[in-house]
Amino acid sequence: MGHPRLQSISVHPVKAFRSSALREAVVEPWGLAGDRRWALIDAGGRVVTQRQQPRLAQAVAELSPGGGLRLSAPGADPLTVSVPRAGAEVTAEVFGDKVEAVLADDAAHAWCGALLGAEVRLVHMADPAGCRPVDPEFALPGETVSFADGYPLLLTSTASLDALNSLIARGEHAAEGPLPMNRFRPNAVVSGTAAWAEDGWSRVSIGEVAFRVAKPCGRCVVTTTDQVTAVRGREPLHTLARHRRQGGKLVFGQNLVPLNRGTIRVGDPVTVHG
Repeated sequence: MGHPRLQSISVHPVKAFRSSALREAVVEPWGLAGDRRWALIDAGGRVVTQRQQPRLAQAVAELSPGGGLRLSAPGADPLTVSVPRAGAEVTAEVFGDKVEAVLADDAAHAWCGALLGAEVRLVHMADPAGCRPVDPEFALPGETVSFADGYPLLLTSTASLDALNSLIARGEHAAEGPLPMNRFRPNAVVSGTAAWAEDGWSRVSIGEVAFRVAKPCGRCVVTTTDQVTAVRGREPLHTLARHRRQGGKLVFGQNLVPLNRGTIRVGDPVTVHG
């Protein structure tokens, strides 16, 4: 087994949109800079994800200088969106948490609504520092998160994906495999480990940044959504249900909380401390 390394970094500037690959990323207490600071909400203020709208997998949000966005999607003209100014605050609900966000402009709402054929609004989390706490069952005091499902970062490994794809290849839905890593929407992908080694980690460093491993990531229907076509299948949930059930959840990957600020880079060494 080689030395563990950071193989790839991804951010999702708008929650539920397609991921964007980076060579390096600044790590903030609530996650990677630019990751999931924007989200869509429905008429009731609830955050919209690929669970309800799989077509979001085809929407791309590229970060612009200053934190704005360039939105694009098949069949839609690109749109540039600026960071909204204070004065258009709204309450957004994400997994039961009520957080303060700022509405983007009407053109952004119209673009996203036309894409989905539904009434949605684009919002920005201006200050994640104290806006939304991490689940207290698995958090330390003061830990916060942006619009991610629950934790600042998600880590997966290439060896675990290879092992999962081997199981899928021997199962009832082998034709759906092998699955790419983007099905799991991680922020950090590690190579050079044994399959499922991350299950036993409690603290890890990537380059200059240390992380606490909070808990395994329970997977949902989003993992069955092709991140290019938006078509849903049965895998990987069918296979995870048979081989990766832990505490009533189907798990793949580990949720991380940063212990310090810094920058991570593709190729950084990954050191397990416990």
